[in-house]
Amino acid sequence: MSKQEYGRSCGTCARPFTVFRWNPGTGMRYKTTVICQTCAKVKNVCQTCLLDLEYALPTQVRDTALGVQNEAPTSDINREYYAQNMEAKLDGNQTGLDTKPSRAQSAGKEMLKQLARTDPYYKRNRPHICSFFVKGECTRGAECPFRHEMPVNNELSHQNIQDRYHGRSDPVAKKILSMHAESQGLKPPDDQSITSIFLPLLPATSTEQSVRTSVLQSLPSVDASELKSIVHVAKSQCAFVNFKQRSIAETAAHAWAHGLDIDGQRITVKWGRARTKKPDALPV
Repeated sequence: MSKQEYGRSCGTCARPFTVFRWNPGTGMRYKTTVICQTCAKVKNVCQTCLLDLEYALPTQVRDTALGVQNEAPTSDINREYYAQNMEAKLDGNQTGLDTKPSRAQSAGKEMLKQLARTDPYYKRNRPHICSFFVKGECTRGAECPFRHEMPVNNELSHQNIQDRYHGRSDPVAKKILSMHAESQGLKPPDDQSITSIFLPLLPATSTEQSVRTSVLQSLPSVDASELKSIVHVAKSQCAFVNFKQRSIAETAAHAWAHGLDIDGQRITVKWGRARTKKPDALPV
């Protein structure tokens, strides 16, 4: 392992930090730290892979399950100032994820335990793909320390440090959440016009306001303006949560795959259905 003080700038706050570089094993590629210790402590993630230290999952998966809102600035403005303030507040055991325990967070932790990878994943230590092999110009043959295979170009190959760290638009996290939602019976309907979530078997004490409060509290990253309407049917003890965009509805389905707490009761959610068009009147 090699250590270089102030070897590079942090990938999130842009401050210089001490870089560590090491080889995890024979035939593996060298690993290096890409963010500083302060940014890693704020999000409780690894300095190299940016995965959560407890569950080894992307931050977007963890924050969605626990209902944690990202308060760090995502633009270049005030990033260094925010990092300096957090560095002064952090102590030996405290992280930026300290929140009050609740039933929703307990359910979110159970969800994370189900999704957490327990087996070692050695593929992440493989050497990078040889760029000369891709061009057909590599002359090293079997002695080449890089992998001789063609790269796979899909949505999982387009990632960056900022999105992965802040938990936004992460394709890996989206795939994990989508697979979990489908396993819970929340596969998104093919009809893209469906942007509503159905909440059946609500408590008798529930109201439209209590449903709205529960929805917004469980989706800290979603603004109230993204809600189109909430239709509460007291007689049938159910409600429809209508969103303005399909992407926001899918985010809600991912967050509520383990259920939604309303008035102290866990509610199983379902996707809404498209309205059936009335047949045109026959000509007289």
